[in-house]
Amino acid sequence: MPEPARIHPTAIVEPGAEIAAGVVVGPYSLIGPLVTLGPGSEIGAHVVLDGRVRLGARCRVGHGALIGGVPQDLKFREGLPVGVSVGDDTVIREYVTVHRATHEGRDTRIGSRCLLMVSSHVAHDCVVGDEVIIINYAGLTGHVTVEDRATIGGLTGIHPFTRIGTYAYVGGCAKVTQDVPPFVMADGIPATARGVNEIGMRRGGVDGEGRRQVRAAFRILYRSGLAPAAAAARLKAELGGHPLVARLVDFIEGSKRGIVPPPGATNAATEDANSEERVW
Repeated sequence: MPEPARIHPTAIVEPGAEIAAGVVVGPYSLIGPLVTLGPGSEIGAHVVLDGRVRLGARCRVGHGALIGGVPQDLKFREGLPVGVSVGDDTVIREYVTVHRATHEGRDTRIGSRCLLMVSSHVAHDCVVGDEVIIINYAGLTGHVTVEDRATIGGLTGIHPFTRIGTYAYVGGCAKVTQDVPPFVMADGIPATARGVNEIGMRRGGVDGEGRRQVRAAFRILYRSGLAPAAAAARLKAELGGHPLVARLVDFIEGSKRGIVPPPGATNAATEDANSEERVW
């Protein structure tokens, strides 16, 4: 027989909230009427779940977190059908803030098995994949996309509409104003490409051949002297048969902000992100 929900007597659960079996709600927390909590989830003390918030199974939310708050966006209008959705087994630690979406019918989305560390922030309309780690005090501004298994370092700031590719690693205190390609480690102010995330790929089960192909692709992209568009064409011709390289090429070709440059390069992407003439 499923274990019943346990709600502390000082918590406020408003009528309409859906609380599954095995949920624990800590003292002085506020659960709004449009909230859905999946089975086995744990909500700490002084947590606020506001608006349309959907948590998957076995999520954990630390003390003082705010999920579903009104976005810090002047375009937002009250009453829009927007919210926050979180996948299964994700951990959101103390004092994290996750804001609801701005655009009608959308959610700010966080995937499954993620870890959002203390006091990190996910703004409106962000899309965070599965098994992503966001370290303390990092800030994702509006419309940022973070793909599966990426890591965002502490105190990092990410510009609106920027994309962080799968298995990318962004170092702490970085200023990210352009897209970080899959498998790339980026760091600095502004962030530049420093190498390949070998450890992350190994931990994620990428085999030796896959890592070798990614290293070769990184050399062409960042050490051949080619502009990104020309490098992508060469990658496609020489290594594009490998699925990891194909994913890297797709990411580069789909970039609207341009990708982070190598250290010391001058990147003109803010002037013309799609120009094939620019070096960086």
